[in-house]
Amino acid sequence: MTGRLLLIWVFIFSSFYTIAQKKERDTIIINDSIGLKKSIYNPLSPSKAAFYSAVLPGLGQIYNKRYWKVPIVYGALGVGIGLYIQNTNEYNRFRDAFRRRLAGFEDDEFFDINGDGIQPGNPDISDQALQDAQENFNENRELALIVTIGLYVLNIVDANVDAHLKQFNISNDLTFQPFIYQNEIDYKINIGYSLTFRF
Repeated sequence: MTGRLLLIWVFIFSSFYTIAQKKERDTIIINDSIGLKKSIYNPLSPSKAAFYSAVLPGLGQIYNKRYWKVPIVYGALGVGIGLYIQNTNEYNRFRDAFRRRLAGFEDDEFFDINGDGIQPGNPDISDQALQDAQENFNENRELALIVTIGLYVLNIVDANVDAHLKQFNISNDLTFQPFIYQNEIDYKINIGYSLTFRF
């Protein structure tokens, strides 16, 4: 159960890093023939970032110059892969012991399910306990695999969305922002929105 809880927490916290993103402009500014500045949108940038992250997780974040996200990507994927490997090893141990038990052997010396130091040949480990432990580790293994694949896909989506947001137009020519001001007559605080659109 603790393995599942850890996987859920890793998935939740790793998904939060996609929310807190600072918008930066990654457009090219050029002067046209009459001297006006224009920005060029690069439509291939998001697809490149997604492709790089699909080939090697974290490479899309490096392409977007979000270096601080790379340890988060590898940490999340590493925990998922580590839990998958751990649950696979435990599943194989209990599966082999269950098969030996069905074949008539009673030498389960390397199992200590309850943490009470069970000795070889001790009948405290029932066939049902071995089968239940085997099924439990198999479920945990499958859950770890699903979460790891989800984190890998989230890495690709994050690189793509971040590349889109870096080219988002945040110039002063087009703004929509809230403002607060104090009325000079009655000194009341007023709240409003300001919309600026310049050609």
